[in-house]
Amino acid sequence: MDVEETMLPGIGLRHDFRTRSGRRVGVVSHHGGRRELVIYDTDDMDTCSESIPLTAEESDALAELLGAPHIVERLNNLGKAFAGIVGEQIKITPGSPYDGQPLGETHARTRTGASIVAVVRDQQVIASPRPDFGFVAGDVVVVVGTPENTAAVAELFRVG
Repeated sequence: MDVEETMLPGIGLRHDFRTRSGRRVGVVSHHGGRRELVIYDTDDMDTCSESIPLTAEESDALAELLGAPHIVERLNNLGKAFAGIVGEQIKITPGSPYDGQPLGETHARTRTGASIVAVVRDQQVIASPRPDFGFVAGDVVVVVGTPENTAAVAELFRVG
């Protein structure tokens, strides 16, 4: 699916795509952080027929509804497609040596062979976290690898 990105001078950025049924849907991200869900007219794809303003909380809730189940589904399918590959969820506990530390400090990929593909914090999914992403107690780290690799990551977060 192709997602078009359009700069909106003085406003922000718009991302939109066409659904399989031919409808055009998008999200306008304003410079100030506000977002709008936009639905285009069926007869004129350049005309917005409806715009739904979303608060930050509503944006997060919608992203969670649409994104989190999709990530979990893809991880489950990964295990079916590649025998021996698993997806594990590891919680960062208070007292973990990496509570308050950036992902890059773990050297998890190099040390264990497993990949950290997402972090869930306060019901928000952060996909493909960057090396400077800082962990906090309560984060749930989504790890992909062999059962041995993912167990090594769990041990790493537990004792260092």
